[in-house]
Amino acid sequence: MEIFTAAGFSALLQVIAIDLVLAGDNAIVIGLAAAGLPTDQRKRAILVGIIAATVLRIGFALITTWLLQIGPILLIAGGLLLLWVCWKMWRELSTTHEEEHEATEALAGEDLDKDGSIASKAPRKTFAQAAWQIVVADVSMSLDNVLAVAGAAMQHPTVLVIGLGLSIALMGFAASFVARLLHRYRWIAYVGLIIIFYVAVKMLLDGAVDQFPEQFGFLSGWFGSKGGGH
Repeated sequence: MEIFTAAGFSALLQVIAIDLVLAGDNAIVIGLAAAGLPTDQRKRAILVGIIAATVLRIGFALITTWLLQIGPILLIAGGLLLLWVCWKMWRELSTTHEEEHEATEALAGEDLDKDGSIASKAPRKTFAQAAWQIVVADVSMSLDNVLAVAGAAMQHPTVLVIGLGLSIALMGFAASFVARLLHRYRWIAYVGLIIIFYVAVKMLLDGAVDQFPEQFGFLSGWFGSKGGGH
């Protein structure tokens, strides 16, 4: 099995970091959107959000890995999309500690700071507003997650299956735990961001070398189907 090779094991570590960071990021966004709801509606909104994110990851996993095999131009498109994901993640990492705390409390359904209330400082909103924010975020972030995993593990089918399965499991069963982990250990998110940036640049250059060999042929020793890319 390729996970027992150096390249396969490296890809597996990248995939685990990507899954942790993007599942946690998705969970925090769900928590932020639901934090402004009354307790009974909040639980329903979070459940809807986590189920939607899980189902979307399954759907995107079925089509994204197939699409990336079509040709190098889609690798370029995937790389560009992941660069945008990096920029979005960088901005989300600037979320204030208080906002992130409100999201984590909402997800856990617990008074983590023992102030007598749960996510009480979040701005109020309707269930429809929260549900819309959650669905939009789920669509975007589920695609981001699947694409990043596919890019990191493209030449390692076993790692790809493990990565997609872990992504679905983390979102479906451990979203609150992962969000709290990232809230407590902020550096994990930055490590994940660096890995996703690396995967984005690699996908972009792999695609560029294969699609435009005359212009990018000088990189073929490291990237592309004839180099280190596949």
